[in-house]
Amino acid sequence: MRRAPLPLALPAAVALAGALLLTACGTQRAGAQDPGPASPHASATSGESCGASATPGGRSATDDAGPDTSTPGQAAPDGSSGGTATAKESVELVGPAGCPVLEITNHTAGTATYTVTYFLLSDTGTALTSAQTTVASVEPGRTVRRAVSLTDVGTLPGDAGKPTKVRIIKVRSVPSAEAPSETGPCPASGVRVYADRGDAAMGLRVVGLHLVNCGTHTYHLDGYPQLQLFDEEHKPVEGVRILHGGGAIALGTGADDTPRPLALRPGEGAHAGLVWRNTTEMGEPVNAPYVRVVAKPGAAAVTVTPELDLGTTGKLGVGAWQRDDASR
Repeated sequence: MRRAPLPLALPAAVALAGALLLTACGTQRAGAQDPGPASPHASATSGESCGASATPGGRSATDDAGPDTSTPGQAAPDGSSGGTATAKESVELVGPAGCPVLEITNHTAGTATYTVTYFLLSDTGTALTSAQTTVASVEPGRTVRRAVSLTDVGTLPGDAGKPTKVRIIKVRSVPSAEAPSETGPCPASGVRVYADRGDAAMGLRVVGLHLVNCGTHTYHLDGYPQLQLFDEEHKPVEGVRILHGGGAIALGTGADDTPRPLALRPGEGAHAGLVWRNTTEMGEPVNAPYVRVVAKPGAAAVTVTPELDLGTTGKLGVGAWQRDDASR
């Protein structure tokens, strides 16, 4: 039985950074959340509107994408960020007061796709809504700037006021060749793989992996997806047992069915569940934001971000691929 997706709570350890005052600068609306403590970065206050030179290098803050190659990054030879940098450290808020811009610099040796989650705040620092933007295919050593605007923030409470500040709360990056795809052009593999936002209740977490055949040939599956876990610095997470079947963690999650051969025609899909508990007892809690998924042996890897907060349990359950009758 599949569960209706609900948002997972943001991990408490997520660092908050960067606040800038806005005046007339659209986002994709998501649920508002408590912004937590004030950012350590000072916020600017001005009534300026976005002009032709709103960002360093003369790029307008209303220019929504497009690279600026004037700021090269430095990458480790193996394509990593040196083993210590996190995705959050690659993103800054820049631009004059009133025209905030996300500046993303790829410090790795591989092309990366960045997803930035941020709060829109009132003058008093109250979170009015949260939003998320994805910047695809940032080449190694390059800087891309994405303007933040307020032209379409959806419906806000009548007494909420207008958003005036931005605060970055989370940044995730994955290799562009492994980026999940829910919409848009069909990947070269002929299948889309992505994770939903999951269910969270009483310490039990359930996130669905989804695969849709967007190609022109039948796609065969049989068994369980293969998983690798990575921490915030993209280092492999060791010491976590990956168990077949959601029943290894809890019954009734919908991830308990036995494996069976599937032949997915174009337009058809399948799903598999990730099940874990975030119980914390003795020891160091384990967090693995990134999961590299291989749908079947020989398939192209896709890296999703289910934000695994595994506590000290040391185990993750994964269900077998099951046909998804609701997919098209």
